[in-house]
Amino acid sequence: MRSFKDNERSLARLGFTQDVDVCRVKANTDVLTNFEVLDLINSKRASKDTTRVIAAVARSEYKVCDYLNETVASTQTLESVTTFSNKCKDFKLTKVEILNIINIRPSVDFKALLDPIIAEPKERGIDIDGILELVQDLLPPLHVVET
Repeated sequence: MRSFKDNERSLARLGFTQDVDVCRVKANTDVLTNFEVLDLINSKRASKDTTRVIAAVARSEYKVCDYLNETVASTQTLESVTTFSNKCKDFKLTKVEILNIINIRPSVDFKALLDPIIAEPKERGIDIDGILELVQDLLPPLHVVET
């Protein structure tokens, strides 16, 4: 279970500031991964158990939470996302390319899924195999439940 200080640090990293018990988003701070959105909603206790909700949660937040819990965002951690982002900088990927790789987390045919995400990899000298290795090593796959 994350402590209040951990949540406070995560919110600060995402651009939130504490001002008279009101959280305000700094304008144009950065883009968020699906994991970070899910983490933010979960920090507001947008779980299915409405008796445990400690902050006002909109119905749309429940729907977003339900959707993101069915994606790879539900298996990711702050550490895995941060480590992956930092290591991708060595490959000269743009922030948007890194964001898309984290949000999609290609799992079946890596190369086919990375082609539309990374623009002109050969011309830019980007090592696709190295990126695929990072994806496999650092980003957990979606747990598939067999029925």
